[in-house]
Amino acid sequence: MKIIRCAVNGVPRYAVLEEGSVRLLAHEPYSSVEFSGETLGIAEVELLPPAEPSKIVCIGKNYKAHADEMGEGQPPEPVLFIKPNTCIVGHGDNVVYPAISHRLDFEGELGVVIGKRASHVEKGHALEYVFGYTCLNDVTARDIQKSPTQGTQWTRGKGFDTFCPIGPHIETELDPFHADIKTLLNGEVRQSSNTALMTHDVDSLICFITEGMTLLPGDIIATGTPEGIGSMQRGDTVEVVIGGIGTLTNHII
Repeated sequence: MKIIRCAVNGVPRYAVLEEGSVRLLAHEPYSSVEFSGETLGIAEVELLPPAEPSKIVCIGKNYKAHADEMGEGQPPEPVLFIKPNTCIVGHGDNVVYPAISHRLDFEGELGVVIGKRASHVEKGHALEYVFGYTCLNDVTARDIQKSPTQGTQWTRGKGFDTFCPIGPHIETELDPFHADIKTLLNGEVRQSSNTALMTHDVDSLICFITEGMTLLPGDIIATGTPEGIGSMQRGDTVEVVIGGIGTLTNHII
C-alpha cells in the first residue's frame, strides 16, 4: 500500500495512492487505515512530504564501502545523529544550496517510518514497530560538517532547511533487508547498492536506537548511505531510486 500526504483545497490529508486516483483517509494512518469515502484524481491534489516526524534519526557509516571511501573506518556500533524536522521537503521540492557552503553532497538512503511508539524494542521484534519505508536524501554541506575551524559539525552540516527530502510516498510492503538503492545525478547513476550490504540492518538499528530514545509514530530512521556520494550544484536534479518504493526527485537551487 502506498501512503501519501496531500493538500486538498489547501488542507493536508493522508491518502492511499492507487492507479490514477487518491483515496482519502479519515485520519492519520498509523493507528489504522480508515477510508473517508472520498476519491480524487491525482491531478486534483498537491503532493506533500509523506510523513511528519518529530525527529529524523540518522545513521552514519552503515555501509562498509562508504566508510572506506570516507577513509574514516567503521565503528563497531551505529553512529547516530539527528536532523530536525524542519529539514523535511517532499518529492519535486527544491533543495536550497546554502550561501555559506561550497560543497553540497547527495546521500541516497532507505527511510524507515515508525508506526507506533517504540522504546526498548527487543531483537527480532523491531519490524512490528515499522509502518513503512520511503526514499530519503541525507543532503549534507560537507565543508560545514567537517569544518577546519569548528571541527566536526554533523548536526550543523546536515541540519539546514530542505536537507531531508523524503517520498514520494510511504510503501508499507517492502523487504528492507534486500532492496536495491540508487542515486542519480542529472540522470547519471552515482550510487548503486543494496540494503543487504548494511552493516547494521533495520532490526538492529531500531533496537539500538530505542535503548535510550523513544521513537514516535511518523518518526523516520535514515539508515545510512552506500558508496558513491558526490557533490551537487545549483541547477542539478538528484533522484533516489529504491526498488519496491519508487523515485524521489528534487532540484537544487
